[in-house]
Amino acid sequence: MTTANSNIIWITGASKGIGKALALELAHRGHTVIASARSQDKLTALVQESGPLPGTIHAYPLDVTCQQSVHDVVADIQNDFSTIDQAVLNAGTFFSMSGSRFQANVIKQQFDLNVFGVSYCLEALIPVMKQQKHGLLAINASLAGYRGLPKSAAYGASKAALINMAECLKLDLDPYSIDVKIINPGFVKTPLTDKNDFHMPFLIDSGQAARAISKGLISRKFEIRFPSAFAGIMAFLKHLPYRCYFALVRQIKL
Repeated sequence: MTTANSNIIWITGASKGIGKALALELAHRGHTVIASARSQDKLTALVQESGPLPGTIHAYPLDVTCQQSVHDVVADIQNDFSTIDQAVLNAGTFFSMSGSRFQANVIKQQFDLNVFGVSYCLEALIPVMKQQKHGLLAINASLAGYRGLPKSAAYGASKAALINMAECLKLDLDPYSIDVKIINPGFVKTPLTDKNDFHMPFLIDSGQAARAISKGLISRKFEIRFPSAFAGIMAFLKHLPYRCYFALVRQIKL
C-alpha cells in the first residue's frame, strides 16, 4: 500500500544496475514505480522482488531508442495512472573508444541511447507535465561529462550533452512548475562497469547510488552528484586551466 505522500515515478533503464536499485529504493519509500527497460524477463523479476515493499513496481517494457514506442508507453502510463509525477531518465550505456581508433559509428551508437533515448522521453513527458502543471524530470548523466577523459570521447561527449541540455531545460521549464535535475554519478558497481578493465576510484555499489539519488530527488538542488569525494575532485578538475588540466590528467590512470 502506498503512502499519502507517494508519487508516480517512471524510471527508464530499470532492469539492472542503478535503475533497478533506484526502483527498489523508491518502492521501499512507498512510491508507485513504473519500471521500463528492454528486458521483459528482468522487469518481471523486479516486480516480484518488490512484492513485500510498501510501494509497488509496475513493468512497462520499452526500448527508449524507438521514438514512437516511447510516446506510446508514456500515453499508457498516463492512461493507467492519470499522472506522471516524476521521471528518472536513466537508460544509458558506455562504449570505450580511444581517440587513436576513432569511429564515428561508436559516437552514433552512444548518442542514440544516451542522448536521443533521453530526448524521446523528454519530448513525450514535457507536454504531459505542462498539462498537469507539475512534474520532476531527472536526467542521469555522469561526472565524466565535466571534462574530457582518456578513451571517453563518445561517452563523455554524450554525458556533457545531457548536462548542458538539463541546464537549458531548467531555465525553460521552471515557469511551468516542472523541476529539472541532473544526476552525475561517479563509478558505480553495476553489470556495465563490471566490464571495465581499468581502476575505478571511489567505487560505490548501486544501493548507495540509489539512496543518494532518492535523497536528491526531494532536495532543492539542481545537481545530484556522488560519491562526494570523487565529485569534489572532478569539480576541481573542471575549473582548472586547460594547460594544468591536461598535464594532470595525463598522469592519472583511470
